[in-house]
Amino acid sequence: MPICNVNFYSISLDKQEQMNVIVPPGNGPFGVLYLLHGLSGDHTTWLVRSRIEQYIESKRLIAVMPNVGRSFYVNDPRPGGQKYEDHVIRDVIGTIDRLFPTIRTRSARAVAGMSMGGYAAMMLAMRHPEKFSVAVAHSAAFGFGKDIKTEHADINVLSSVVAQSKYDVFALARKLSNSGRKLALRIDCGVDDCFIEHSRKFHAHLSKLAIAHEYAEHPGEHNWDYWEAHIKDTLRFALKHLKKK
Repeated sequence: MPICNVNFYSISLDKQEQMNVIVPPGNGPFGVLYLLHGLSGDHTTWLVRSRIEQYIESKRLIAVMPNVGRSFYVNDPRPGGQKYEDHVIRDVIGTIDRLFPTIRTRSARAVAGMSMGGYAAMMLAMRHPEKFSVAVAHSAAFGFGKDIKTEHADINVLSSVVAQSKYDVFALARKLSNSGRKLALRIDCGVDDCFIEHSRKFHAHLSKLAIAHEYAEHPGEHNWDYWEAHIKDTLRFALKHLKKK
């Protein structure tokens, strides 16, 4: 399958950025899966560390892997902070819809990721249900913007300065419940993962709010053995819920 490395100008960041795009054969139009990397990754990570190209080969689905550094996919409110949420929502999606044969509706867009990207998948879908209809989170750092404490000082500071009303997924879930908007949501985590309690708490929170979602725990830790094993679950779930034509 063709893999495109797209270099483009991000208005939101005021700089050149990159993303990798897997394009299925045929004329389209296709649904799109935005596949988000973790804290130590970039736009190449899913291709290098998993067999996503092989798994998606027979699927009529474009996979987009953007680069956001260590941003947690948020707009940093500090002086000089960069707007990575705007980058993904405006510049990445806009560029993909201009360059590729996509179905340009929320019903044909899914977002998924692991760790930092798992948090972001849920956050972006809940903040922008007009853009996405499906979200999948693997081993997600759901405590970001709320009560997360990590070994990374820069992430702890960023988490403390963003507005909880914007970036705490627990608060966003309450807003989603009150809005009546519907998303197809899936969460999974390894039982020996450092973020397992985050996933359990968020699962319980969604259940209390009566927000329908799929939840699973599996053997595994916070590593690529786990994510490689379960990216196929993401594809299954996304293809089940996305608009096909």
